[in-house]
Amino acid sequence: MMRKKRKRGLSPGPCRCHGSTPATAPAPPPSPEPTRPAWTGMGLRAAAPSCAAAAAAAAGGEPRPRLCPPPPALLLLLLSLGLLHAGDCQQPAQCRIQKCTTDFVSLTSHLNSAIDGFDSEFCKALRAYAGCTQRTSKACRGNLVYHSAVLGISDLMSQRNCSKDGPTSSTNPEVTHDPCSYHSHAGAREYRGGDHNPPNYLFCGLFGDPHLRTFKDHFQTCKVEGAWPLIDNNYLSVQVTNVPVVPGSSATATNKITIIFKAHRECTDQKVYQAVTDDLPAAFVDGSTSGGDGDTKSLRIVEKESGRYVEMHARYIGTTVFVRQLGHYLTLAIRMPEDLAMSYEESQDLQLCVNGCPLSERIDEGQGQVSAILGHTLPRTSLTQAWHGYTLETANAQCHEKMPVKDIYFQSCVFDLLTTGDVNFTAAAHSALEDVEALHPRKERWHIFPNSGQGTLHGGDRMSFSLGLTCLIFVVFL
Repeated sequence: MMRKKRKRGLSPGPCRCHGSTPATAPAPPPSPEPTRPAWTGMGLRAAAPSCAAAAAAAAGGEPRPRLCPPPPALLLLLLSLGLLHAGDCQQPAQCRIQKCTTDFVSLTSHLNSAIDGFDSEFCKALRAYAGCTQRTSKACRGNLVYHSAVLGISDLMSQRNCSKDGPTSSTNPEVTHDPCSYHSHAGAREYRGGDHNPPNYLFCGLFGDPHLRTFKDHFQTCKVEGAWPLIDNNYLSVQVTNVPVVPGSSATATNKITIIFKAHRECTDQKVYQAVTDDLPAAFVDGSTSGGDGDTKSLRIVEKESGRYVEMHARYIGTTVFVRQLGHYLTLAIRMPEDLAMSYEESQDLQLCVNGCPLSERIDEGQGQVSAILGHTLPRTSLTQAWHGYTLETANAQCHEKMPVKDIYFQSCVFDLLTTGDVNFTAAAHSALEDVEALHPRKERWHIFPNSGQGTLHGGDRMSFSLGLTCLIFVVFL
């Protein structure tokens, strides 16, 4: 049998099964302008039958022609690109980057940068996130969300100085339960109860003459001379002692702070901290600087500025305390989980941070802010009267240098300068606001403004503010 040789350069015709055409049939003459075959997507459909076609042939359908195998070079190319999938019948592996991201958010949503141990826990979560992305990398090839997450993890690890090697967080809080970490057992409770909301934190602060910001964000100016409890619950007790600032005035300021961290199972023995004017120690009264066993202490003191500023971090109850001395007086700021702060008996209801100052001890008539007495009228000449070397105008200018936003902390600064003449109260008000920004969990509540809701006083408001402060000064000295 003779076969006609193909001319080099011409495309071969489609493959056929041998025997389906008589051997003596002459080959058709080549077309002068051969038509271009339809695009087959790199030959996939020409090289392999669809799932439906394979099923039809197996069911006894019409015999189909034998297909030519793809050229070896094309086969290698398809394999290298991952485009040749067993007849397109297999389900591709699922990209799980969304679950990786969800787990990371769950592990970090309760963390706060002001809390002791934040960097360690955040780095653990980042390493767990990185490991999850590595395990799903093959299935997520080409996924923009996946590649964005990988880059984001790398950036965050650089920013936080996290090492690539080290312990990782578990997505099951019960696996990594630490009885001396409030965050750990709070997360375990959320996991068991199906509640994924992070714990709520409360803030309380005391500074100046004194000015009190309660757990409910009520702001009060009080007398409270002598010893008063700020906090007294099942985990923590805080007591302050206030003394008169100026002879003949009802305004007082804090010169002693006592803090008792109550014994808590295996986490810590009872620890007592005490600070008085000109003695702000960086240790508890027993001489220790920490509580609890192991390398990671459940309670510790950190000295930020010798004799002027210390921080106490109680990780077993998720609580942070700042104590400062500014001038001759002390300031205090506390952040504590709500469920622990509200854990007390009925007999412990006298807590200034919880219920505020008693009505009889409030200078501002219980309205919660110095501007409560705005609108009272006094003789015009009293507006320029100086107390202890300050007028309203000079006190405003002095406080505005450190506090450009004229909120309640600004007003407290002006009030303290007029009642005491002590410029250190300006620094106290400014530091109190810094402590709010460091510890208060809700940024939108950092600033408390007068009833007008405006942070800046204009025109008649400035006049009313001046009149109100003048009236309040007289109330203090009565």
